Amino acid sequence: MSQVDVYLLTEGRYVSPKETDWYIEQILHEDGLVQSALEAQGYIVQRVDWADSTIEWTNGRIALFRTTWDYFDRFDEFRDWFEKNRHIISFINPAELIDWNLDKHYLLDLEAKGVPIVPSHFVETGNKTSLEAECRLLNERFGWQEFILKPCVSGGARHTYRFKEPELSGLEETFQGLIKKEPMMLQEFHQSIMTDGELSHMVIDGAYTHSIRKVGAQGEFRVQDDWGGKVEDYSASSDEKDFAEFVMAQCPNEALYGRVDVMFDQKGQPMVSELELIEPELWFRNNPDSARRLGAAIDRFLS
Repeated sequence: MSQVDVYLLTEGRYVSPKETDWYIEQILHEDGLVQSALEAQGYIVQRVDWADSTIEWTNGRIALFRTTWDYFDRFDEFRDWFEKNRHIISFINPAELIDWNLDKHYLLDLEAKGVPIVPSHFVETGNKTSLEAECRLLNERFGWQEFILKPCVSGGARHTYRFKEPELSGLEETFQGLIKKEPMMLQEFHQSIMTDGELSHMVIDGAYTHSIRKVGAQGEFRVQDDWGGKVEDYSASSDEKDFAEFVMAQCPNEALYGRVDVMFDQKGQPMVSELELIEPELWFRNNPDSARRLGAAIDRFLS
């Protein structure tokens, strides 16, 4: 088989779909922008399913994570694949960063480096506790009144719940079932997600490129399009651009691309809700030049 410079990683349902909708069309469009940017520099690019067992990864120079949006639903399979191939082919972002960013415990590392984060509390797998006990503790120590529960490895709002103390009993069985299998986290719910939405700032090769605002459907705290969320253009201030670059600079290894998701506290100050370094949607369609900038960063990496 001939040499491939860049394997562009997606998932099986997006490789060669027989039928498409608006969602798949935007995936194909944005992956196409990245592929075109790389091919314009003379690189051989092949777009593949990360889980395709017929791929000879030794034939490639790098594997670029793009739209592998099923990995958290197949995490054990993904982890085995990742560990097997991290020593065979170079990943972008680098394997060490992916390791770090897979689990939302990374938020504590960012906080230790001076990055304001959404207040977060972690409950490890197998912990013999109750949701009621954890929430009571957080209420007594920090005054939390409303909570978000979600897994430490997740995406698309998988097993994400919003609740107040009177609603605890209805979630206790769910919590106990989840904590047996995976670490979970509790975060303080902030009303700003309902009024201001969530900002996503894109940073490529250390430099800010563009932003969007995600807003939830009426009465919905989850801003993902899976739950009816919508995307709006957003013009970031110079302070917001600097903040996004500052957050990215706190990564333990150099990141060629990333997305800084930001919410606001009661005083209107920014807090990082997530830092997406593995397979973030980067809204290249809102700023096609950012795909060319990613292509240039990869060219520098390969050179």
